Amino acid sequence: MSPMTMPKPSEQAKAAFQKLVPPDPNVTTRPMFGNLAGFVNGNMFCGLFGEDLFVRVSEDDQARVRKQGGRAFEPMPGRAMTGYVVVPAGWQKKPDTTRAWIVTALAWSRALPAKDKKKTAPARRAR
Repeated sequence: MSPMTMPKPSEQAKAAFQKLVPPDPNVTTRPMFGNLAGFVNGNMFCGLFGEDLFVRVSEDDQARVRKQGGRAFEPMPGRAMTGYVVVPAGWQKKPDTTRAWIVTALAWSRALPAKDKKKTAPARRAR
């Protein structure tokens, strides 16, 4: 079985994403799925998956995104990530609408419990 290949975003998509993520001191962007994602308090709230942009929002907001042409976020076909939805295609050409979804995702994710930083296992002593 060959390893799954993840889609890669274009430089244009990465630049558009960086411009849309709010300049908040509690927000960080870092690689995720071989792409870029935004995090707050350790929780991922938005990101790129190839040329697609996904956001983490409430169930009601997920339904709104789907009505606008969005879909479930499935990094692996048939395995949707709970709480995440892909915004409609063409998001780069609609910065105000897209920014509004990212801000909504940030607010939703900021209210979630902060994730603990991963602890490293103590080194085992040689016997």
